Amino acid sequence: MAHVKGGLVILKEMVNSLPPSEKKIAEYILGNPEESILLTALMLGEKSQTSSAAVIRLCKSLGFKGFQELKIRVAGDLQADSVNEYRDIEPNESFKNIIDKVTSNTIQTLKETVDIMNVKSLKEAVKALSEAKSILFVGFGASYIAAKDAEQKFLRVDKNAYSFSDVHIAATSIANKGPEDLVVGISFSGNTTDVAKLLELARRKDVKTISITKYGNSKVSQFSDIQLHTSAAREATFRSGATSSRIAQLHVIDILLMCLASMEYENTIKHLDETREAVSFLKDND
Repeated sequence: MAHVKGGLVILKEMVNSLPPSEKKIAEYILGNPEESILLTALMLGEKSQTSSAAVIRLCKSLGFKGFQELKIRVAGDLQADSVNEYRDIEPNESFKNIIDKVTSNTIQTLKETVDIMNVKSLKEAVKALSEAKSILFVGFGASYIAAKDAEQKFLRVDKNAYSFSDVHIAATSIANKGPEDLVVGISFSGNTTDVAKLLELARRKDVKTISITKYGNSKVSQFSDIQLHTSAAREATFRSGATSSRIAQLHVIDILLMCLASMEYENTIKHLDETREAVSFLKDND
């Protein structure tokens, strides 16, 4: 298994959206992680006053193959450094403390995003990006920053990439696409209606779709062929959607780009050299 962490992060994110019996199990694991990884499904069901069947249903709800994967992921979390809590700022706090808290929150978000990343889905996404005739990145609000960043980065490696923050222009563009094209929907919550509608429209046109959202089922992910996730742990009040989540989205974009660059190494170097020369030419003629 390529990734053996992220179990506690996923449980924390999903716990309040689970059915009652599965929620009881999730809460028991979160409260007793060291003990839980030593139990069988039957024993965990008894400890949480549910059943072994509910344990198996929980694993399915979390997107795991089975109870063994859940235990392995939680064990990986326990072996890693202790999980830090997201920290909010206080009134009239010192700038030094604010620097430390913002930095700590960002590092935690990136760490958790990597812990929950599915390498199989990542490989599928990179393959789709490599083969696409055109790539449309759609996002609104803070997520448009990630979409625009993706556009300029993939343009540099000679990909036919566009980003949209206007839903009508995006819909017009998607209307003329087909099976050889790709739409990437970016939404931290996963419930941005306009992003979900655009991916639904893409599906009707047989366009392949990728979503980048927080972990769990969402409007956006249900219309995507490939799902990628960022951390969605409970965060500081003033964090909003414009800091840690944005950096996590940018991190996923960077990972996609670097994986693609490694896969198409010679061509990537060639295109990067050419774009660098083009920028230098402009500077030389200022």
